[in-house]
Amino acid sequence: MGNIAIVKDLISAWEAQDLDRVMRSFTDDAVWHNIPMPVLNGVADIRKSIAGFIKMGDKVVFDVAHIAESSSGVVMTERVDKFRINGQWLEIPVMGTFEIRDGKIAKWRDYFDLGQFQSQMATISKKKSGE
Repeated sequence: MGNIAIVKDLISAWEAQDLDRVMRSFTDDAVWHNIPMPVLNGVADIRKSIAGFIKMGDKVVFDVAHIAESSSGVVMTERVDKFRINGQWLEIPVMGTFEIRDGKIAKWRDYFDLGQFQSQMATISKKKSGE
């Protein structure tokens, strides 16, 4: 499987909300830096974080606008990550890089606007509580 296919399989697993399948995409010593949040080292920490995202709502969609692989094998994505929470969509533009080793993701860095994420979560929370 090529590196782009590995990343597309990860995205498909997220959209299926299949945590076990998502986790099979990573090396045991994988690193995920969901910038500007703290770095997560190893599959146990990554699993806990991804489980939280998956459990936030009832649907996950990664709309990939662009995906490319560099000559060194790094895969880059431009996408909008969407989570349906209480019937409302949280949508965050994201740039991501994936470093692949032996057919699995060894390093994953996503860049997004935390303020935009928090603002949308606050709006969703208010609508849920009826404010």
